[in-house]
Amino acid sequence: MHVNGKVALVTGGAQGIGRAFAQALLSKGAKVALLDRNAEAGQQSKAALGEQFQSQRILFIPCDVTEAEQLRGAFKKVIEHFGRLDIVVNNAGVNNEKDWESTIQINLTSVIRGTYLGLEYMRKGNGGDGGVIINISSLAGLMPAAFQPVYCATKHGVIGFTRSIALAANMDNYGVRLNTICPGFVNTPILQSIDKEENMGQYYSYKDEIKNMMQFYGVME
Repeated sequence: MHVNGKVALVTGGAQGIGRAFAQALLSKGAKVALLDRNAEAGQQSKAALGEQFQSQRILFIPCDVTEAEQLRGAFKKVIEHFGRLDIVVNNAGVNNEKDWESTIQINLTSVIRGTYLGLEYMRKGNGGDGGVIINISSLAGLMPAAFQPVYCATKHGVIGFTRSIALAANMDNYGVRLNTICPGFVNTPILQSIDKEENMGQYYSYKDEIKNMMQFYGVME
């Protein structure tokens, strides 16, 4: 897909990998809607990206992806504002083994919901023009992680769901391509959370083992 002139929606788009996605898409001529529950970071990212690219190509929508109606409303706003939707990046994520139910809601449930919304608006059999959905998993989705069992489970889930729904989309000729990306260690707020007991809970004592893995695999900036 040539992204020039296309419209992309990026969840968790205010910082980290989500913002990097937005910047890359904008650099190729796309229009981008940033969704994030952190309104301050979202507005700052919108302003910063607006200085680098055409500000009219950037939209920020405050959105908690765990709230179904908020997420659906955000999709509607993107289409109302830009007139179409071509690319969905389900990127929002957290690392919180203490509040593990929230981790499942953000890392897996919102990805499933965002995928179904993307298919609803983009699939050819439903009046759409086709498109691309990218779901962000992790290296933790490809191996076990004793120090992040719930985070690991959600990322395995993203891979399994995306592979399965991609088969369904192909069988039913949706015209939508689905991909999963599995980044390793990236210097984002999620990575920094391993030093916080309120995030790691009973697995906080494993933080040095995680840092050893970071040294082995390396950390992307």
